[in-house]
This record gives sequence, C-alpha cells and structure tokens, in this order.
Amino acid sequence: MATSAADQALSELAGAARNIPNPYLLINQFMRREAVLSSRIEGTQASLSDLLYFEAAEEKNPKTVDVREVHNYVRALEFGLKRLSTLPVSLRLIRELHEKLMSNVRGQEKTPGEFRASQNWIGSSGCTLMDATYVPPPLFELMPCLGDLEKYLHAPVEMPPLLRLSYIHYQFEAIHPFLDGNGRVGRLLIPLLLCEWKILPQPLLYLSAYFEKNRSAYYDGLLAVSRKAAWEDWAIFFLRGVEQQSKDALKRAVLLQELAKNYRLRLQQGRESAVALKLADQLFSTPILTVSAAEKHLGVTYATANLHVNRFVRKGILRKATLRNWNRVFIAPEIMHIIEASTAEEAEKPPGMSEQEL
Repeated sequence: MATSAADQALSELAGAARNIPNPYLLINQFMRREAVLSSRIEGTQASLSDLLYFEAAEEKNPKTVDVREVHNYVRALEFGLKRLSTLPVSLRLIRELHEKLMSNVRGQEKTPGEFRASQNWIGSSGCTLMDATYVPPPLFELMPCLGDLEKYLHAPVEMPPLLRLSYIHYQFEAIHPFLDGNGRVGRLLIPLLLCEWKILPQPLLYLSAYFEKNRSAYYDGLLAVSRKAAWEDWAIFFLRGVEQQSKDALKRAVLLQELAKNYRLRLQQGRESAVALKLADQLFSTPILTVSAAEKHLGVTYATANLHVNRFVRKGILRKATLRNWNRVFIAPEIMHIIEASTAEEAEKPPGMSEQEL
C-alpha cells in the first residue's frame, strides 16, 4: 500500500515536470530549499533567505559559516546532476560529492573526498566509542561493505525502485564511510538516483523536509534496522516521505507556475517590454538579486536593469530588502513565500505584508 501510494504521487510529479515549460526556473529553488533543510538536520541555522542573500550579495554576515555549508550542498548537488552524464552513481562519484560538500567549511580537516581511515561512531556530544549509540563497520570491513553497496547500485534487482532506494539510503548511512558529512551525502544520493533511474525527468523531489520534520523517527528508523532488522517499518516511513514530498513539490510547482502566468499577464497588459518579461521569469530562478545581477541576467546596461527593477518595486513584484542605497538587494516576496513556507498548504496562503530585513 505504501509503495503504491508513493509510486502514484511520484508519477504525478514526474508527469507535471514533463509539462513545465521551463522547469529550470523551479529547479534552482527546490534544490536550495533541500540544501537548507538537509543541512539543518546537521545543526546549521541558515535559512533559504540567508543563502540567497549570500549568493546575491556575497557579503560577510554572522551566519556566513552556516551559509557556506549550505552553499556547498547546492554546489555538490549541481555537480552530481551534471556528472551523471559521464559517471553513474558510484563510489567515485560519492567521493567527488563529498569533496565538494566539505571543502573550505567546518570539517574540511576530515579528509574531504576520502573514505575514513579511522573508526567513527554516532552518539551524544562527547560520547566515546564504548558508549556510542551506533558504531559503523570497522576499517577492515569498510571497503568490502562499500563494494557490496556499489554492486547493489548497479545490479539488476526485481524490486520496486522506491523500495530499493530506501534500502540504499539505509545502507549508506549504516556504513558511514566518511568522518563527517555522511547524512548530507546520503540525502544527496536520493535525487541523483531518481534522476539516474529516469524515475524523475528533473530533480524536483527531496526528502529532507520530511526527515527534518520527523527527525527522531528518521534516526530511530535507521537505528532499528541495524538493531532489530526492522526493514518493513523503515521502508514504510521512507515511502510515506516520498508520497508526502511528491505532493508537496507538485503543489508548490503549480503555485509557482500560476504566479509566473500572473506576472506575465500583468506585464503584458501594462505593455511592458520583453526585457521586463525576461526579468519576471528570472525571478523564479533568483528571487533575491541586485541590480548588477539583473544587468548580467538580462544582458542590458546597468541603467536599463535599474529601471526595470524599480518598476517591479512599484508593481509590488519586488521589494527592497536592505535600507542602504548602495549595493541594494531586492526580494520577490511572493515567490519566496511559496518556496519557504513550511508546508504547501501554508504556501497557498497570501504572504505576510511585513517587510523582511535581511
């Protein structure tokens, strides 16, 4: 039953993705939302606004360390999706993902891109190997376990793909092959495998929102497989996540498409130029931007970009997100509301009108 419901919800999302005129306008923000939530499971405090503001302004702020970790997650995911054209999901790709994820952030001293050369363990802060909650395979078993995982990734298996994916996720997390970043790499593999297996045409499904919301059940489910071979309970939990997040992603995609149509209609009725229409489309990829970024995206002069940005402010499509008059940053509040809302139901409600100061 859980497999059937998950398959149906994912199929509906895949069908919608194939009919989106320009899915890349949605993919960027879905990826960034995943990066924020997956990293939040590991303790980072950065928000999606923090990440987009950092990407737009590239300025130092009190959350730079956390934001850089989230930004690395985006880089790793983008890299992995592109790399699939030349390399399947494999131990080599997993190491490459880890290197992208862990470079120049906390944990960079823990051999980014290399499998661990010492024993690790999982438990409360300050615990030792003797009182750890879970101890991954010892070093002499590490490479055999990873070899078995890679064989399973490539072997033909007569099993529903989503069920197989739940087992793969458990296997990777149980092996815990790196000194740091295992949870994030394991969650990165989910959209990569969905795309590699051609289950989704575009990377629109991510489970970190579900895992983050049900964090205790997520960790307990993984641990129960190791301790009690509770495979069925784990699979049901995982498949429910696929079902819920497929429905959530579909609703958000529909809301964003409807908003894009609304913007286009408003601009066409106002006899705005093709440049304005292009800027409106671009906002769905970069809903926080500077005039300089708009200049680059639109391929126009700074003066022309500034003119259109100011027009969008007057129309309520953009809002100034900083008080200063230099290096101004602008936010598309309606787009951000749909992406940042905790649930798709919340995303359907009108955004609050209070100004957001970043």
